[in-house]
Amino acid sequence: MTGEAKVTIVCSTQDRASQNIKKNLLALRKWETGYPECGYSIFESRNFRIVEIKEPLILQDGLDKKLLKCGLPAALLIFASKHRSKDGRAILTVHSTGNLSEAKFGGKEKRLAAAAPQAVRSLLRSLKILSGNEEYEVTLECTHHGPSDIETPSVFVEIGSNEEQWLDEAAGRIVANAIMMLKDEDSPVAVGFGGTHYAPRQTALVLETGITFGHIFPNHALDELDGEMIRQAFKRSAADFAYFDRKSMRAQQREKLAAMVESAEFEVLKESDIRDMDGIPWEFCLQLRQKIKEVCPNGRPRITDKIRCEILSCQDCICPKVKIARINPALLSEAEKLDKKRLEKFLRDHNIAYIEYEDGRFAHVIIGLDSNCARLAAEELTNECTEILKKHYDSGVDRGTLEITERKFSPELAKSLGISEGPLFGRLAQGKSVVVNGKTINPDMVYKTSKRIIKLSYD
Repeated sequence: MTGEAKVTIVCSTQDRASQNIKKNLLALRKWETGYPECGYSIFESRNFRIVEIKEPLILQDGLDKKLLKCGLPAALLIFASKHRSKDGRAILTVHSTGNLSEAKFGGKEKRLAAAAPQAVRSLLRSLKILSGNEEYEVTLECTHHGPSDIETPSVFVEIGSNEEQWLDEAAGRIVANAIMMLKDEDSPVAVGFGGTHYAPRQTALVLETGITFGHIFPNHALDELDGEMIRQAFKRSAADFAYFDRKSMRAQQREKLAAMVESAEFEVLKESDIRDMDGIPWEFCLQLRQKIKEVCPNGRPRITDKIRCEILSCQDCICPKVKIARINPALLSEAEKLDKKRLEKFLRDHNIAYIEYEDGRFAHVIIGLDSNCARLAAEELTNECTEILKKHYDSGVDRGTLEITERKFSPELAKSLGISEGPLFGRLAQGKSVVVNGKTINPDMVYKTSKRIIKLSYD
């Protein structure tokens, strides 16, 4: 055996679930033993190492440093443990460790261990698949208990919630197989805020999309967070962004947390943002969001199925670049008021991404994978908007401009002719004549004609 860095599975003789998992790990393949001088029981097989200790797992601050001194460096620490809860349900959990405040159950106060978000994703998804025929719930847990003084990325994987499950052969086999199926992925990483201790929304996102989580903080802990703890969470998670379980939070909490996340120079992505970017290379998503910050700070990206397919078809290529083109915002605004569904269909049917404001309005910026694609889409969108306006107004195109002639009912003109507001106003607005004091008032007498010029330029 050599002292190379390996995936290190830590088991405790004091933990019955841990021993169950260890027994099943040893049954899966041939293991070599050694290192009697280090004081631990050691089993090695290829890139995996089992380290058996005699103390509680939650009290293992500094274990990675101790193993390194023994010549047993860890690339990743997986603590195989029991999960205890009063409800006694059959459950398999995965979580990061650390303490937001006082250290009641191991670790140090206000200290977070280095998380292992890629291992979190791999373990959770494998547990879900492997437990398909068993009565076990599979879920993330929020960050809690020790150890917290761990510099090597680490994660707890647990069997719960009482002795019946801890000793269950099937549960031990599921967890052991999930560990041995470990995949080294490169998913975007979030720090999670909000929800219950079992983080249902975060669990769903890991199972259903391409992201993963480092540290997660539940609702009851949100008021304890400060800027320093949030910065620590992002650093110890090696995170890319924040995710809020928005419905579970008070508005005041969201605003306070969002300000602290922004101060730490990260952004908050909504669930719709995460699902929209699913399957898209994170480098492209970063480019896209950065470009939107520059050209439309209050906008949100919308990735169409057409551009998604185009991006995914070149996943082995160099990450595609974000190119933009613009159309006249006044033209887009006028057309959107008249036929938003037609415009949305147009946008969805093209190999582009587009930008949407919080209120649902479209921004005038088109995004493509190359300049020609973006400009062509902008030209076609300009033509689409023009056709919508021509359908609803008397209009004409001349030398790159659209002239719109609009006739509107004028309440002021009607009142000047002695007509009071009420049914007569309605008839005139509908284009019908009315009689007032024996005098016939035609619609033309109470309508104003206006002309507007809109440039059809795009770039």
